[in-house]
Amino acid sequence: MTISILVGIVIAIGSLIAAFIMEGGSLHSLFSATSLILIFGGTIGAVFVSFPLSDIISVPRALIKLKGQNGNEVYMINYLVELANKVRKEGLLSLEKELNNMDVFLRKGIQLVIDGGDSDFIRSVMETELYSMRETINIGHKVFEAAGGYAPTMGIIGTVMGLVHVLGNLKNPEMLGPSIAMAFLATLYGIGSANIIWLPMAEKLKTVSKQEQLLYEIAIEGMLLIQNGINPTLIQERLVAFLQPNQKYTVGGTINAV
Repeated sequence: MTISILVGIVIAIGSLIAAFIMEGGSLHSLFSATSLILIFGGTIGAVFVSFPLSDIISVPRALIKLKGQNGNEVYMINYLVELANKVRKEGLLSLEKELNNMDVFLRKGIQLVIDGGDSDFIRSVMETELYSMRETINIGHKVFEAAGGYAPTMGIIGTVMGLVHVLGNLKNPEMLGPSIAMAFLATLYGIGSANIIWLPMAEKLKTVSKQEQLLYEIAIEGMLLIQNGINPTLIQERLVAFLQPNQKYTVGGTINAV
């Protein structure tokens, strides 16, 4: 999990608590173990019902991707240009020495290039590989998005259960206020968790998926240009076209690995 996610969650929860306290509320009154169990347990249970176990198991692999690929496009271009220069000086087989410095995706593609695969075949294989990688993130996105839909409903269910309990114990009028307040905590937890945790995490995974697709589209294009013996300068010009205007000026130099 990235620092930005942790900072965002802390800011959101901290702001809600600070506003509540500033209005004269007690921090202790915001905590309810039973509501936490009902909301998070009910939400997770509903997610398990909605998705096959294989999808649930793949969520941790999607979360690993949350470190993001932001900015790596520039490094990928620099590295591919570096490889193109190496091929121009030492030949295609010289790339075998670089395989251990590459990530799994790039290593597979470059190995196909070294083995002399047809350009159309390599593109087909690597695009299928990219689709498979993106599906892992997309499954994570769907799971968190579903959780964001279930959590508020679980909150309403918890509140209704709490009010049923309150109405069943009208013998103690002095307890009505605190009991009703406790019942509405379930709604607070449901809506809060959906909008602070589940839905933002889903959106984050969606963003990372787009970044990863761009990164490896650059990689596919670059390795095919290297295979075709295109001049490194022209390769750089072609790959820079993938970038946003504010990224283009940073291209140049070399790196040791992707």
